[in-house]
Amino acid sequence: MAEREFTGRHAAILFVGAFAVIITVNLALAYNAVRTFPGVEVQNSYVASQEFNTRLAQQQALGWSVRADAQGGQVILSITDTDGAPVRVAELTATLGRATHVQDDIDPAFVFDGAAYVAPVDLAPGNWNIRMVAKAADGTRFSQRVVLHVRG
Repeated sequence: MAEREFTGRHAAILFVGAFAVIITVNLALAYNAVRTFPGVEVQNSYVASQEFNTRLAQQQALGWSVRADAQGGQVILSITDTDGAPVRVAELTATLGRATHVQDDIDPAFVFDGAAYVAPVDLAPGNWNIRMVAKAADGTRFSQRVVLHVRG
């Protein structure tokens, strides 16, 4: 069997093919990143940064701790005060979804059961985020992103 010679043409084909693969993968990743980006977090980042410390101090003054669990087809959102007692808020809105895209986002109807806020939601295994906004009885706004790990 005769040995084939590696020519300049072979090198050019190999070179162009390798870069074609790299460029194709980069374009596919960029397209998917833009397609699944949830959008704007705040309308004006400068104004949001100026108000951040004030909002943080108000939230910390409440002394609330938040924890999320998922069990038995329910999501449990526990809000407790500095003594560990459950907190009943004046108003609660929450969006439950994946950290990487908004396709699975839902707004569960949380109901206070005397100990925590509970909503019937059957979640697939993995990492979930709850982006919650609660209002205290005095009108103080409390917002937090709570990470929820669902075992599968």
